[in-house]
Amino acid sequence: MKRIGVIGIIIQARTAETALEVQKLLSEYSSVIVGRMGVPVPESGVSAISVIVRGENETISALNGKLGRIPNVNVKSALSGVEIQ
Repeated sequence: MKRIGVIGIIIQARTAETALEVQKLLSEYSSVIVGRMGVPVPESGVSAISVIVRGENETISALNGKLGRIPNVNVKSALSGVEIQ
C-alpha cells in the first residue's frame, strides 16, 4: 500500500561527512522521492531539508530510520492515511 508524505530533516553542526551520508541515503532511496527542498541557515550552522515521498510504508520507514541514525541529524515524518497509486 503506497502513501504520500513528507520527511523533515534537520542537520545540526553540518559537516561534509554528515552531508555526504544524508545525500547518499537520499540517492539510494530516490525511487520513493518525489521532490525535495533544502534551506541552509549558515548563521546557525543548521540546514533544513524537506523531502516529499511516495511509496510503501516499509521503504519510507527504512529511509527515515537510517537518516535518524546519522549523528547530528534529526528526522520527523508524516504520512497520509490515504492509499495512492
